[in-house]
Amino acid sequence: MDALISRLWPITIAFCTAPLLWLLVAIGLNHLGSNPIQAMHIFLGDWALRFLCITLAITPVQTMTQWRGMTDYRQLFGLTAFFYATLHLLGYLSADHAWAWPMIALDILQSSYLWFGLVAYLILLLLAVTSPKAAKKRLGKSWKKLHRYIYLAAGAAILHYFWQLKGNLAEPLFYLLVLGMLMGFRGLVWLKNRRYGPAVTAKPRAASPDRAE
Repeated sequence: MDALISRLWPITIAFCTAPLLWLLVAIGLNHLGSNPIQAMHIFLGDWALRFLCITLAITPVQTMTQWRGMTDYRQLFGLTAFFYATLHLLGYLSADHAWAWPMIALDILQSSYLWFGLVAYLILLLLAVTSPKAAKKRLGKSWKKLHRYIYLAAGAAILHYFWQLKGNLAEPLFYLLVLGMLMGFRGLVWLKNRRYGPAVTAKPRAASPDRAE
């Protein structure tokens, strides 16, 4: 299993960096269309949301396959989602408003969809800062509760995407469907553990020879 993880790790790194490399090539060759700034925003936002969904999908896959080695991949995909979200934000601050903070503040106040994007990014920032093992050890049981807010970040990101579109809503609706399925899976696992967990743990104790004596 460790050998398989070692072989998959470089492929995973390449997969995470491929969208950025494609974007740089597209910018260099002027292949972003008539509105390159908007195309760049959409591209970076899309990939931030895609990697966020991939991160959320790791737990269901790990539960079904019982492959505990996927934990490191979950952290990598989560940090990659934060990375593309950061580029998405920096593009908005620099290309759209040239770091003019009064204009940025006014735009945020007047554009409701930006609030959802800001909430999603702040959550991802908090999760990225607390992703190292030292932070996990320091936070203890609170770490897992904190990182469940990734579902809220995904929901806010989808609303941010949905609210700013005026035409085709197929993509944000697709992401909403994916998020609903992932949350539904988590809910089923929770119900299963709540219903059968105590019975499963009690059974070995009742059958133990030591207990019978």
